[in-house]
Amino acid sequence: MTPYYRPLVQLDPVRPDDAYRLAGGWGWFAHVEVLQRGLAPKVIRASETPSDWLARLTASRSSTNGLAFDAPKVMGILNVTPDSFSDGGAYLGMADAVQHANSMVSGGAHILDIGGESTRPGAVTVAPAEEIARTAPVIEALRASGVSGPISIDTRKAAVARAALDAGATLVNDVSGFTYDTGLAALCAERAAPVCVMHAQGDPATMQQNPHYDDVLLDVYDFLASRVDALESLGVSRHNVIVDPGIGFGKTQAHNLALLQRISLFHGLGVPVLLGASRKRFIGTISGAEQADQRMPGSVAVALAALAQGVQIVRVHDVTQTHQAIALWQAVRDGEH
Repeated sequence: MTPYYRPLVQLDPVRPDDAYRLAGGWGWFAHVEVLQRGLAPKVIRASETPSDWLARLTASRSSTNGLAFDAPKVMGILNVTPDSFSDGGAYLGMADAVQHANSMVSGGAHILDIGGESTRPGAVTVAPAEEIARTAPVIEALRASGVSGPISIDTRKAAVARAALDAGATLVNDVSGFTYDTGLAALCAERAAPVCVMHAQGDPATMQQNPHYDDVLLDVYDFLASRVDALESLGVSRHNVIVDPGIGFGKTQAHNLALLQRISLFHGLGVPVLLGASRKRFIGTISGAEQADQRMPGSVAVALAALAQGVQIVRVHDVTQTHQAIALWQAVRDGEH
């Protein structure tokens, strides 16, 4: 059985001499959980971790688009779609989209993620030309308005990504894990564009129809490991890769919670980890907030729980509230501001 090693992340200001810093970030670990399929987990000292795993767990993450990952980063969501689950139709107008994007930057967003195709459960595929028409002009307008930070294009399609990169996008975020369009990885390699590779079981139209895993945590880890390797083989530098376990994409509430409970495992891939759980259905189910736009407090709680396990990026709708929560979380953690 192949063992997996999950760092048991701590944030306390007092730490033992034999503790290791996690990924050059804010957490540390002195023990790891050993996970194997079909066997009960066990805990060992971090110093007993195999050297290749320990190297990946402790190596500082490379900067992406000029962003260092020694502190949490916030990715603000801008959906220019009529049918996204939370804000569909709200920012279809150019002026509204640009105003909202700039307000997110002012509110603390380090990255803007622009999407022109809804990936909510049951969503249908949008033609590339329509997706380009929704996204590329907005990206151009954002650059013209003075937005200078990283802009991500949330797409599965090479043609859409090419138009977005030409318009000023600097990162490609693919919910299919670069399995939908074989030309997308080659484009990102050609442009040396950083990428975010996400796990999803099935496509948006069918992904919530009885998703099943042998072991959701290890199955998702194996998928992402294989995709990172595949991207490298296609010419995408590993230091340009971010991974996302894909909360809510072909996963039940139990699957989502299992991933969140042990999300620090994904640091074993040696690249930054992104969490996109904002306003998702499981938050409403657990909290009782039926409407997506009522799920900000629960979304912030999930984001902080992930940051406590060393996750480097949180993708959110509620940027200002998340940024404020992180600032206070950091101040309490460090005892200073």
